[in-house]
Amino acid sequence: MKINHADMVATLAKPGSVIAQEMTASDAHIMHMAIGISGEAGELLDAVKKGFIYQKPYDTKNVIEELGDLEFYLEGFRQGFGITREETQEANIEKLGKRYENFKYSDQQAQERADKG
Repeated sequence: MKINHADMVATLAKPGSVIAQEMTASDAHIMHMAIGISGEAGELLDAVKKGFIYQKPYDTKNVIEELGDLEFYLEGFRQGFGITREETQEANIEKLGKRYENFKYSDQQAQERADKG
């Protein structure tokens, strides 16, 4: 059976009205923070692009501003899940400790990703 892609999307996409009806205040907060993280990450990337691609001096003040905005949204996101920054960092240390023997980087270990085993 051949189906038109646009028709498939229209049929399979969950209606926004249903999403809105099911959304809780907690869901809205988490989505707000996730959108903020994505937006600020894009702004940080743009600041880096200007230096990397256009060979302009890096605007450290802007980078600090964007990192601060990211920290804001990351903290709000963590709060939405009841997770602390320390828990996040500890989990990251544990994961990378499994991936990189003695916390020494190698391309091979980066590709093998022993923590995904």
